[in-house]
Amino acid sequence: MSDTKDNGNSGGRKPLTVSRGSSGTVKQSFSHGRSKQVIVQTKKRKIVGPGGGPASNKAPASKPPASSSGGKASKLAEAARKLGITEEELVARQKVLLQRREAEQKREAEQKRQEAARERLLSEQERKVQEDKEREEAEARRKADEERKAREEAEAKKKKSEPRRDDRTGRAEPAAAAAPDMPIPEPAQGRNKKSRKGGTDRDYGDSSSSRGRGGDSKRRRGKLTIASALGDDTDRQRSLASVRRARERERERRQGNEPQEKVSREVTLPETITLQDLAQRMNERVADVVKYMMRQGEMMRANDIVDADTAELIAEEFGHTVKRVLESDVEIGLEGDDDDAKDLKPRAPIVTVMGHVDHGKTSLLDAMRSTDVVAGEAGGITQHIGAYQVQLESGDRITFLDTPGHAAFSAMRARGANVTDIVILVVAADDGVMPQTIEAIKHSKAAEVPIIVAVNKCDKPDANPDNVLTELLQHDIQVESMGGEVQAIKVSATERTGLDELSEAISLQAELLELKANPDRAADGIVVEAQLDKGRGPVATVLVNRGTLERGEIVVAGKQWGKVRALINERGQQLKDAGPAVPVEILGLDGAPEPGDMFNVVDSEARAREITEYRQRMERQKQGVASSRASLESLMNNLKDSTEVSELPIVVKGDVQGSVEAITHSLENISTDEVRANVIYGAAGGISESDILLGKSSGAPVFAFNVRANKQARELAEKEGVEIRYYSVIYNLIDDVKDALSGMLAPEKRESFIGYADILEVFNITKAGKVAGCKVSEGVVKRGCGVRLLRDDVVIHEGKLKTLKRFKDEVSEVTSGMECGMAFEKYEDIREGDKIECFEVEMIERTLD
Repeated sequence: MSDTKDNGNSGGRKPLTVSRGSSGTVKQSFSHGRSKQVIVQTKKRKIVGPGGGPASNKAPASKPPASSSGGKASKLAEAARKLGITEEELVARQKVLLQRREAEQKREAEQKRQEAARERLLSEQERKVQEDKEREEAEARRKADEERKAREEAEAKKKKSEPRRDDRTGRAEPAAAAAPDMPIPEPAQGRNKKSRKGGTDRDYGDSSSSRGRGGDSKRRRGKLTIASALGDDTDRQRSLASVRRARERERERRQGNEPQEKVSREVTLPETITLQDLAQRMNERVADVVKYMMRQGEMMRANDIVDADTAELIAEEFGHTVKRVLESDVEIGLEGDDDDAKDLKPRAPIVTVMGHVDHGKTSLLDAMRSTDVVAGEAGGITQHIGAYQVQLESGDRITFLDTPGHAAFSAMRARGANVTDIVILVVAADDGVMPQTIEAIKHSKAAEVPIIVAVNKCDKPDANPDNVLTELLQHDIQVESMGGEVQAIKVSATERTGLDELSEAISLQAELLELKANPDRAADGIVVEAQLDKGRGPVATVLVNRGTLERGEIVVAGKQWGKVRALINERGQQLKDAGPAVPVEILGLDGAPEPGDMFNVVDSEARAREITEYRQRMERQKQGVASSRASLESLMNNLKDSTEVSELPIVVKGDVQGSVEAITHSLENISTDEVRANVIYGAAGGISESDILLGKSSGAPVFAFNVRANKQARELAEKEGVEIRYYSVIYNLIDDVKDALSGMLAPEKRESFIGYADILEVFNITKAGKVAGCKVSEGVVKRGCGVRLLRDDVVIHEGKLKTLKRFKDEVSEVTSGMECGMAFEKYEDIREGDKIECFEVEMIERTLD
């Protein structure tokens, strides 16, 4: 076979030639048990003899006999001469050819021996595989017979245990007596036993039993693998997962063959939309939309936003029609449809109490509610809008809104007049008509709300109610006693006189108005007040106009939204729902809304989020910048460059949003062309580190109205040199800003913090009243210093320290870590766990920068 090149048979598919005169078949074996039959032709090589013809088949002798040495030598010499070689070379060549022929014969014999051994190995492997297969099948049949036998025995026992009723007597008979013992079929044994020496079970086996997965022995026969060589090539049962996958592939194949009809949809597109939302509206796979954008050269993800034009091209490419809508269309239908007259039911009137400061509005309302709210207001004035509902003895309900009378709260009064049905104008009989009284009259007339005049403080010696009614004529308020239509009631909040007449006047006016609302619809209303509570989060006081507000509903209030977690009335009680004209506090919003914002109930969180995001974008566009913090910083930089107007930047933090709004409006009103107070940031809630950083970057002090800074904010303020001023009465805040803007060098009151003390226990002393047992946690406490009582970081009381004792002795001061006894002047509502803030008031000179 190595001489095939010499014979010119080097082609890949030509028969292999060895020598002349013989032919046969060679079996080639490859990996994985494959084999191939090759036809081999053998030919004998021509050996040149001395006479120029072919040499004989026999190998020449190395030493010719002596008798013929002369003739053979002459032939060798003649052959060598013809070939052009010597006799020795010719003899050497003949020897080589003879050795090569012998080697080829040995190689052929070796191949035949190897082929026979391979055939034996394959037959042995096949026999072993067949034996293993037959053994497994026999084992499976044996197990099946055992299971069948056990099942039949169980059924027989069950039949024996069950009683049988006699058809004639109807009595139950024992199973043993009712039915004879039935023979239990035994499995056939020994019928089809295999021999361990290659025997098969063809006598009882079914040909189809070996056609499972991996059971096709014909297909596996003849393959030589590692598993078969090791004897592990046994049949395996098909798993359930494999069967499920096969069924799923078959189902997909069938579905793929069935042509699906393309459904064209009308896709509503806003100005901006995400690819995921677009795919959902088209009822297409998000992956298909993303692949389409990739084919267009845009590497986008499902959450990426595209404009309306791009979304329209995508929708048309997928075979859908497009309906373009404006971004403001998200608010369409938010208020709902108008109510039918047959669905309207009577509701309680909404009454707003308005008037000048300190004319007794809250005291009059307290007299009707039989509560004491005035004690909780700093300085004895109302600084928030209070919403209450009062039930009269007749069973009628009246919702009251108490508005502040100070000039700073003009926006609150206007807001109260807009949401009310009736306005009670409270005028002090000893003071008469004042500026805020005139303002309240203007707000009421602008809102076209009927007015009831309540002349208060008629019990005072210098009271002159008739003079008040005469002054009201100058402002187009003509009472019934003077021929007009306005009701006027003389009352006294302290003496509790005239309250019944006032209630009757309100009820009469409400009957004339015929106030009705539909309670069986989605609720809507107005936000009266909002604040950030430390423990409850954003809290909004709302007044329901229509419908019924329930817990768990999704509410949109201005730029905020949330799921209503709790409804709380003015008494702190939790309600399940709130109907028309009912004021409640709602918890669960993601932020404090603006007072005066309308709130509506929506059907889904997606719609609520879409509406609030749109409103927030409109607010940012109105401001002209992308974010509020960036706008504050850029505004401050522009203001610093201006030399015409001197401005005082201020950061305002208040307890409720209405207070911040009132402070902002008041500071704008006291500004002039030369000096101006600029509120760069105002929000409800305690002072945080971000407020201090904002004040540091803008060079603005932080004005805190009824709130406090946490420890981190205080430390940061001391480190950065940011001044924090605390106020509990709006007068003091506005007066300080006025003094700062006036440029006068008059001294101002500035507080210096000296220490904190924690109340550990409260003692009731007979002569001294309530005394707080305290421990100084920070700084020092000095006798006679100013104190503030803090409860949950909210100012409860502000006054002076009356008593400071160590054990039984009066001391001048107590340092940090020491315990002491403290008592306040004219205040005893102290509790365990409250915190006392101690400060000193010093007079310093002020300069205008």
